[in-house]
Amino acid sequence: MSAAAGISLPPGGVLIGLGADLIEVERVRGVLERQGPRFLDRVFTDEERTYCSGMAHPHKHYAARFAAKEAVSKCFTTGIGAELGWRSVSVYHGARHEPLIRLDDKGRALLAQVGATYVMITLSHTETHAMAVAALVRA
Repeated sequence: MSAAAGISLPPGGVLIGLGADLIEVERVRGVLERQGPRFLDRVFTDEERTYCSGMAHPHKHYAARFAAKEAVSKCFTTGIGAELGWRSVSVYHGARHEPLIRLDDKGRALLAQVGATYVMITLSHTETHAMAVAALVRA
């Protein structure tokens, strides 16, 4: 969930993990040009591909989501691999268009294992860079 959604830590709330990632937008554009659907299918969920492909500059939005997946994996201290896959983390939007995180079964199991109750995320991108900061929180 996002801080924009009105979530605040109650007294005694705990920050379990924090992660950040920064990526060059051109790097993602290059991989998209070279690998196309193979890269998209391996890294992004259907939900993310539908959203990004509808944008005027899809590569910027893919870059922000790539950074989000990396930032979330850093929160868990696992990186992307056996415990948390690329498609285990999906960025979607809430009622006010705020970025939110949806986890698959592996991600939800890892969330419970570390004692967190939700993931907070913020994303940003410019012409050249995309970034994400994620936090695992227990209320």
